[in-house]
Amino acid sequence: QVQLVESGGGLVQAGGSLRLSCTASGRAFSPYRMGWFRRAPGKERGFVTSITWSTGTTYYADSVKGRFTISRDNAKNTVYLQMNSLKSEDTAVYYCAVAMASIAIYDVWGQGTQVTVSS
Repeated sequence: QVQLVESGGGLVQAGGSLRLSCTASGRAFSPYRMGWFRRAPGKERGFVTSITWSTGTTYYADSVKGRFTISRDNAKNTVYLQMNSLKSEDTAVYYCAVAMASIAIYDVWGQGTQVTVSS
């Protein structure tokens, strides 16, 4: 059973940067894709970014394009989210997820890590 552990959240001032990490453990890890989602206070969880594991192809929500970068380290079973030029509206719990059985479905989720951006 694959498990995901996120780290790197915290409190940062607007305009600052944070890097989140998500490491997968468990059985042989060969996902279709990994992604980051976030849930802001009072809002539904939403897509932030994803990366196709084999090709490195990335996708971003319009709200984070040009500010956030997703990357992966296949050898470490780890995906990163570099967040720059943070805004107060980026405040949320960030979740890592992985699509193992199908490229269309994220079937394993991390516990979430809080990111708070102060203005």
